[in-house]
Amino acid sequence: MNVKDFNYELPEELIAQDPLEDRSSSRLLMLDKRTGKIRHGVFRDIIGELRRGDCLVINNTKVIPARLFGVKEETGAAIEVLLLKRREKDLWETLVKPGKKARPGTVISFGEGLLRGTVTDVVEEGNRLIRFSHAGIFEEILDRLGQMPLPPYITHPLQDKNRYQTVYAKHDGSAAAPTAGLHFTEELLEELRERGVEIVNVTLHVGLGTFRPVKEDLVENHHMHSEFFCIEEDAAEAISRAKGEGRRVICVGTTSCRTLESAADERGFVKAASGWTEIFIYPGYRFKCMDGLITNFHLPQSTLLMLVSAFAGREHVLAAYEEAVRERYRFFSFGDAMLVV
Repeated sequence: MNVKDFNYELPEELIAQDPLEDRSSSRLLMLDKRTGKIRHGVFRDIIGELRRGDCLVINNTKVIPARLFGVKEETGAAIEVLLLKRREKDLWETLVKPGKKARPGTVISFGEGLLRGTVTDVVEEGNRLIRFSHAGIFEEILDRLGQMPLPPYITHPLQDKNRYQTVYAKHDGSAAAPTAGLHFTEELLEELRERGVEIVNVTLHVGLGTFRPVKEDLVENHHMHSEFFCIEEDAAEAISRAKGEGRRVICVGTTSCRTLESAADERGFVKAASGWTEIFIYPGYRFKCMDGLITNFHLPQSTLLMLVSAFAGREHVLAAYEEAVRERYRFFSFGDAMLVV
């Protein structure tokens, strides 16, 4: 299967640069994965699309202000560091720009010495391991010095960093937001609960590998990045109970989907688990647990577009994307949403 099979034309002006004032007012394209039929609405219409008894699975990861700007202590040269993955308490895998200035032994100062980092090793894809030293609580210092790590296609400054968080974000650890969840408000979630929709939390810390292009010509040759996930006992029981009772499991975002599919058995039942997943879902994959998906519109030739295509069929998905372009939907992280059932 060629990566180019997942390409589509997108006018640059349709890439959303700013979040809408009202999260739930984004548009919603509804796709029937069996027939390819498309309907249009707004996101709050999700209330009428979900049924009593549906199990709605959300990813409660929290984006950390992972973008740090510092200087090389030896020369004063400017260096940008993006925190990707916590290896130990103060040891992080990072992306450093420019990398050639960050050889092992390099010491970087942030916030006039409030935080210092020493490059200890160069690992896969040129990422750097950095051990940080600080006086105080690392998370509080990071909140003070760091910036939200917006994707490179967003060029506008973010006025309110909470708009790149879901309203249910809880566990620190992501280098990018699980963007399908950005459309939900507290009021919308409460109304869904009142209507009998069961809302279940799982955690997957999103890495920047999510946005990296597939460099292989053949989809099957791509190696997926690893991300940490956690499914607590009560969440596993709720999801498995829904499967056993024939109720639908609807995932909010590809991250929730990858979490469940990593932990589900062949019957779709899920056990409590935590660890690293490298699951790569593309057409031909047989879904074990997920019955429906709420997702944003994804980059051409991306692993995320491949996952949606695996669920709804490549032809149906690309036709829906073409329709969204014609109808001037907003694309990517701050853009509009799809419901696929």
